[in-house]
Order: sequence, then C-alpha cells, then structure tokens
Amino acid sequence: MQGTPAARPQADPAFPPPPPLAQLAAPRSRPDGTQLMIEQMVRDAHARQASDIHIRVGEPPRLRIRGQIVCLSDHVAVSPELFEKYLTEMLSEQQKKQFVEKKELDTAIYYPGFLRCRVNCFETLTGGAIVLRLIPLDVPSIDGLGLPPVLKHLVTYPQGLILVTGPTGSGKSTSIAAMIRELNESDSRHIVTIEDPIEYVHASGKCLISQREVGLHTHEFHEALRAVLREDPDVILIGEMRDRITVDTALKAAQTGHLVLGTLHTKSAIGTVNRLLNIYNPDEQQAMRTQILESLISVVSQQLLPTTDGRRTAVHEVLLNTAAMQDYLLKGQETDAFQLMETDTNEGMQVMNQALCELILLGRISPDDAVKASPDAGDLRRRVRNEGYDPGRSSNREFDPTAREYNPV
Repeated sequence: MQGTPAARPQADPAFPPPPPLAQLAAPRSRPDGTQLMIEQMVRDAHARQASDIHIRVGEPPRLRIRGQIVCLSDHVAVSPELFEKYLTEMLSEQQKKQFVEKKELDTAIYYPGFLRCRVNCFETLTGGAIVLRLIPLDVPSIDGLGLPPVLKHLVTYPQGLILVTGPTGSGKSTSIAAMIRELNESDSRHIVTIEDPIEYVHASGKCLISQREVGLHTHEFHEALRAVLREDPDVILIGEMRDRITVDTALKAAQTGHLVLGTLHTKSAIGTVNRLLNIYNPDEQQAMRTQILESLISVVSQQLLPTTDGRRTAVHEVLLNTAAMQDYLLKGQETDAFQLMETDTNEGMQVMNQALCELILLGRISPDDAVKASPDAGDLRRRVRNEGYDPGRSSNREFDPTAREYNPV
C-alpha cells in the first residue's frame, strides 16, 4: 500500500487545463459603466474549475480548486472600501443592513444561463469576509456522478427516511439533488424542499417541485417545517437534521406517508443511528430507536477523494434497513450489522473499505489517499493485497475516463 502510486492516465481532451487569469475576458460592466467585479471573479473561478471563492479584508482572494486553497497572487489585498463594493454588487440594501446588524448573512446570487452562487458573509478579526460556493445550473444525475445505482431504487419508496451523511464539503447536497432529479424524471409526485439557502434549482418535470428558502420564502426554518405537512407533499427535503425539532418532524412525516430526505454530519452509516439517538434524553432513547428504525430506509455515508487524473470522486458506504439489519440495530448489535453490510452486497449494501478497494483497483484513486479516508487502514490493505493489486499498471480494471468530476455543493 505504501509503494509506487498508480500511474496517472493521459490528460483527457474533454477536460483541457483552464486558462490563466491573464487570458480571461476583461471585467464586465453595467450599462452605467460600473464594473461587475464579483461576477468577473465568479467567471474566472469557474474557468479554473474552482468550487469556492474566499474573499477577506486584508488578503487577496483565494479559490478552492479540487479541495486545495489557491491564492490569487495577481489580485491585490481586499481593502475595506473594495469589500464594501463587493457587498453592494451582491446584496440588496435590506441584506446589507441585516449583515451589519447580525454580523453574518446567508443568501444566493444567480447569473442567468451561467450558474448560481451560495453566499455567506461574516465578520472576522481582520474585517469582513465572503465565501461563494459555485453551483452549476444543470442538476447532475446519479449516473453522471457515479453514485451507487441502488439510489435509483431508494427514491421509489412511497414513504420513509433516507439520510445522506458525511463531513462538510463532501457533496451531500449534490447527491441529494441527483436523487431529486431521478424522481423528477421517473415519477409523478409533489416534492417540497426547505433549504437555507436554495442550492440547485429544479424545474418541475414529471414532478411538481416547490423549493422554499429560509429568509426569502419563510422567516424561520422551524416555521417551514411545521407548515410542510399541510402543503400536500409526497417527498420532503429537509436538509440538515440539525436538532430535535427537525428529527421529530422528519420522523412524523416519514411515518405518515411521506418520503423524507435529510443530511447529517456523521462519518459512518451505523454511527448515524447513534447520532440521532443522542439528540434525545437517555430515558427516551430506546423508544426513539424503535421509531427511527421503523422509519429508516437507508443511510448513505459519503466522502470526497482526489482522483489519479486530478479530479475528484465520491466514495460511499451504504446501509439498507432490511428486516435483518433492523433486527440487529434494534438490539444494538452493531458488529453484526456491520458484517451484514459487508456480505449482503446483492441488496446494494457496502462498507467504506469495499468502495475504497474498488476505486484503487480501478486506478481511480491512489492507495495513500484511500488509506487516509479509510476507517480501518489495516483492513483496507488486506483487501487490496487479496485482490492482487499491481501499482505498476495504470488501471487494474476498466473505468470510464470521461466520468463527470464530483464538485460538492
């Protein structure tokens, strides 16, 4: 596992290297001649295949490109006056006033025909700061992202709870957007999303899709949660399961005939059940364990790793709440539950090390990156050795070199 990494495939002509900033278009302007500085920065970042832009008073802007922060050395440090111009370009007067009063603001900006940006403004020791997350207008598909095919089956359930988990920036929202697209293309339901803020924008297809943004379409997240069951939904995207009220609402909806999608910041599928239980008092946990497991359809745990061709890909652990799995989890037999995930692959389950081993054998990720992401590096090394991995070959199995890069939202 510590030997020579897999050789990198030749550059894919479908993904040419981005041009340097000096070759990009000159700053765009409004009809009154005012420069659109943020818009130009967004276009430059998009050309460089960046996922985020970081702006902070006292420092030059930075981009996050394939997980790494890159300083734009050809930009000057942002002055307080320039920062104020950035805010004026992006925000309404009411939003600027809210930022001054609360010292932070979440919103989004839209460039028609190009992309959207999720925007967070906040104060730091050196002054104001802005982070923009670039969000494509085209909603990715499950196949295009290389997500486990079992997700197509999961979204056909009429009711229950599906959780996508992982650390911040692992692409949970992107995976859920792909699941909603699958529903929109294959079924006829009413989908209601409660987002803070809206990220991917979905146009109604076979489904009617109602997207609500906290602060724009509802004053409070919990108010929208209380109202959502009166909006005749079939599918509800709650987003982050952030507290007891959110979990209670999700369970109530899942138990009353709705399919609920949500996210959690947990590292493993089995650990997700314990994370939900820890929201409740110890004397409530046994009863809540039963409620959660009666509602749960699946937990998909996700990480994002760099690929050997300089892009990124998501790797998944999948727990399906089959009758046997539910029995193990109700009894707290987590070791047996883990072994079932490992062996019941015909159902679509897999543990993280199985997914990591497969990507190593495909030549998609390096052994070193896989070890860093593995919950049990020793077990991963044994799996790879047993498969007869040869680090001298550029690819141990066939894979699609034109697969879409996974940019998280």
